[in-house]
Amino acid sequence: MNKIPLTVTGAELLREELHRLKTVERPNVIAAIAEARSHGDLSENAEYEAAKERQGFIEGRIMEVESKLSHAQIIDPKLLDADGRCVFGATVELEDMDSGQVVTYQIVGDDEADIKANKISISSPIARALIGKYAGDIAEVQAPGGIREYEIIDVRYV
Repeated sequence: MNKIPLTVTGAELLREELHRLKTVERPNVIAAIAEARSHGDLSENAEYEAAKERQGFIEGRIMEVESKLSHAQIIDPKLLDADGRCVFGATVELEDMDSGQVVTYQIVGDDEADIKANKISISSPIARALIGKYAGDIAEVQAPGGIREYEIIDVRYV
């Protein structure tokens, strides 16, 4: 399996999720299964079925998070020395050439992406168009509505 790029913050969030799943969610679902079993006949017990389904989801998510963490390549944006180039972990300030709107995005891993927090996935079209470019360059992004152009105003490693 290939390395999965994560920022330090993203890796910490995954570790916190794993801890919560193992110490809170797993014991809760085990207790729910025990409670449902105490009600007798399991063949027609909806609570039991729901708890078993929830257990399967939790165990699957634990395996997924453990796998991601074991294959993670953790990158600290503060330690990057990319000479002003757009790279994974960089925070990029852009100006939409059509509307003049200025936006700031951090390029992060797929699991960390959150557009509301201005974090875009490394595999998104806009991030792929930005990678390798410098402040002052124009990035052309293939969007659903056609090609959009963004001028890179600033690249920071925060």
